[in-house]
Amino acid sequence: MTTTTLILARHGHVEGIHPERFRGRMEVPLSEKGEQQAAALAATIAANFKPTAIYTSTLGRCIATGAQISQACAVPAEPRPELGDIDYGDWQWKTHEDVKAADAARYALWRSAPHLVRFPSGESLQDVAVRAADLLRFVLDRHAGESVVLVGHDSVNRVLLSYLLDLPATMYWGIAQEPCNLSLLEWSGTSAKLVRLNDVSHLQGL
Repeated sequence: MTTTTLILARHGHVEGIHPERFRGRMEVPLSEKGEQQAAALAATIAANFKPTAIYTSTLGRCIATGAQISQACAVPAEPRPELGDIDYGDWQWKTHEDVKAADAARYALWRSAPHLVRFPSGESLQDVAVRAADLLRFVLDRHAGESVVLVGHDSVNRVLLSYLLDLPATMYWGIAQEPCNLSLLEWSGTSAKLVRLNDVSHLQGL
């Protein structure tokens, strides 16, 4: 049986995480803390895995995080639009308080039943799932039996994990994805085994 190892990571810390804003497609650079987190993540991946490929979102924060992993592992990183953050449309870069005040019913639905929401002029979780599935098919076909790093965002990573583990979209809020966490899955060819989820032990002391 051929096993493909998927090393799923999120970009490092950026402005807009605390206090939280709907970042989405907004270009927000890694903070100094985010750069330190990316370096620690890269060192951990280089010490424990031998990835043959690294794919990142096309947004700068993921490209910067992937660049550190690329340097540490001596493997080129390739941006892929399928790993992009969810398009929050009209909510992008607004605070949660502002959205709650302007669009209370839809915000409440997002917090209670996110799979039922389409953001005004933006995407739904189903849209993200379609492009995430396309990326997985590409990766699992091209890199069968190898180890691959995927550097994405909070939302797309939650959707990827749900898809791989055959979890319902209603589990969205039950899957944590902290900045520069490491989640590890082993793909057998027909199903995924979750080995590690949202591991941030490599960030201790930062």
